[in-house]
Amino acid sequence: MTGRRAERRSLKRRLADGERLRGALLRLPSETLVEMACVAGFDYVVLDCEHGPADTALLQHHLTAAAAHGVDVLVRVGTAEPALALRCLDLGAAGLVHPHVDDAEDARRAVAATHYPPLGQRGFATYSRAGRFGTVPAGDHLAAARDTLVVAMVETERACARAGEIAATEGVDAILVGPADLAADCGFPGRDVVDGLLHGVHRAAREAGRAVMTIVPDAGAAREAERTGTGLVLFNMTHVLMETMRSLAAPGTAGAAHPSPTLDGPSPAP
Repeated sequence: MTGRRAERRSLKRRLADGERLRGALLRLPSETLVEMACVAGFDYVVLDCEHGPADTALLQHHLTAAAAHGVDVLVRVGTAEPALALRCLDLGAAGLVHPHVDDAEDARRAVAATHYPPLGQRGFATYSRAGRFGTVPAGDHLAAARDTLVVAMVETERACARAGEIAATEGVDAILVGPADLAADCGFPGRDVVDGLLHGVHRAAREAGRAVMTIVPDAGAAREAERTGTGLVLFNMTHVLMETMRSLAAPGTAGAAHPSPTLDGPSPAP
């Protein structure tokens, strides 16, 4: 949001400064979980409007809760949904995660939906929440909007083959592999096949100077991702919470100490 974000470094600037940032992937409605994630100390939150209800009234409540704690929010929109992208940004999202980006043309469309001209085609308005209801000068609002983060999701074998051109697209800031969709696109092959494609995409992103976002299931996987250069670690909170609740509900575990749930490698993106 323009006024608030001017008081602190944006996610884009923090990435450029080499920070390793940790976020929580949450679905609507989860306003309390947004607040809990902020209180816990996450650097950012991703709200899922692709596989969750894309209710912008609820989304505004979640964005307001995060803003009260000074935490930026990214929103995952649906595939090629410029109208939803516009509403999310007007409500104050710090950036967007665009799914199913298969080539450079898809990447350009994602950038166009996210940014104002000349880089993009986003409709301009300062009277939205992002413009502090018309109290921010147009020039200041435009300048702040340049820090909007664009994350392109690579989720097919075709997209993996074009990862270099996707990452090289002007306006793309980070690349995220969706391992579940990628595995489905490849016919659910062995784990080594998906991992090989994932590592190839990450390599292409780094060669283009883009950040890597990686979905992880636990702290161990987060540390490994950061060790290999991931700038944006994203915890799949549905997996984390379900594994924790299942471990607590298991017979003979009541009252016992439970270690953090573990999985080998990143959890598939739902």
